[in-house]
Amino acid sequence: MSSSRGSTFFLCRRARTDPRFPKYPALPRWQCAGYDPPDHDERLPVPESTSPAAVTVRAATREDVPAILDFIEQLADYERMRHEVKATAAALDETLFGAHPAAEVIIASIDGRDVGFALFFETYSTFLARPGLHLEDLFVVPEARGAGIGRALLGRLAAIAEARACGRLEWAVLTWNEPAIQFYRQLGAVPLDEWQTYRLDRDGIRALAGATPCLDHD
Repeated sequence: MSSSRGSTFFLCRRARTDPRFPKYPALPRWQCAGYDPPDHDERLPVPESTSPAAVTVRAATREDVPAILDFIEQLADYERMRHEVKATAAALDETLFGAHPAAEVIIASIDGRDVGFALFFETYSTFLARPGLHLEDLFVVPEARGAGIGRALLGRLAAIAEARACGRLEWAVLTWNEPAIQFYRQLGAVPLDEWQTYRLDRDGIRALAGATPCLDHD
């Protein structure tokens, strides 16, 4: 299948046969959930010298906003949710590096090239009476996968959680993303099968806020 840019894309075996694996938008074979590697891998090669020690991880700054937005858009493509991305560089600048930052970002690089990021924010556990960290986004560019970058990002995040005496480090994963699930299990992460996530979007928040009387009195 060809994209509007003229590149050729493929559907992995699961995407061809399992309705749980969306077929739009088309993705490069190595980005497809359930990717079945052929004898010859089409991915761009990672330099043989690349090792976990060659991966550097740093805290993002305001100058990294364009790279952060690019990572977000690539992640949305991977998760078949690009149409839901409303983020802009200006909004990221304000919410990540303004007067009241809502989240933090770390960026992984190889030989000076930014190849992945993790965006996270603090939470709190009443049962533990300790802070926690929630990992909102983790992404590594396809051509750099397999170089230990995801592990390096999660390792730095774990170090941050340890330094802040956090009781939990949590994140969500799409149920069809089997490669990610297996990776997280290898790290020792366990699924919280007894919990169901609920969400109010912006319209839902406005509707509920508008229907709730204000009980505060000066």
